[in-house]
Amino acid sequence: MNLLNLLLKSLLTDSSVSALAKKTGLNSGMLKKLIPLAVPLLIKFMTSNASSQAGAQSLLGALTQHTNKRTLAEQIDDADTEDGGKIIGHIFGNQSDAAISSLAQQSGMSNQDVSSALAGLAPALMSGLSAATTSASAAPKVDLSDGLDLSDLMGMFGGAQAQTQSSSGGLLSGLLGGGAGGFGGGLLGSLLGGSATQADNDSAVNGTQLLSLLSALK
Repeated sequence: MNLLNLLLKSLLTDSSVSALAKKTGLNSGMLKKLIPLAVPLLIKFMTSNASSQAGAQSLLGALTQHTNKRTLAEQIDDADTEDGGKIIGHIFGNQSDAAISSLAQQSGMSNQDVSSALAGLAPALMSGLSAATTSASAAPKVDLSDGLDLSDLMGMFGGAQAQTQSSSGGLLSGLLGGGAGGFGGGLLGSLLGGSATQADNDSAVNGTQLLSLLSALK
């Protein structure tokens, strides 16, 4: 079980999607389509940002500001969207417009709606990553080659055990089995790193590489 799967399990529960729909005024069905597209892309960009020591230290510093232990649904409900927007802008950097436009095209949403949804998700996503990084650092025997075991990280999701929605099954299968190509190519596929090796793509997208980089500095 890896970080990407764990985050999607919690973010795609009815309670999390409903909280985000209420927060943003967006349609739940559209959000269920957007979330499985957005989360791996965000992980990929954070992995790239953390590939330098300065970038990793900067991300670790940001994670210390997001250590909420409540369920992701509760965190989404109370999210500071202004803070969330800044988080997304920092993660995507100078590729923000391209990333948001690609997610909008893939999900059938407007750029503005995608930005709104991501801003609502970002603080909860950061607290989840913060908990995962702490767990990885505190458990040196954990095998990060295939991600953290579910039992190690259940606390970060407040005990959420819902299965990933079936609407994301094909996408996850592509991501974890076929790599970035699971997105069907195009701009989003290139943003996920289509020119890298398959193993590197998988590691960067599923969160294994990100957790390894961050936990090494803690």
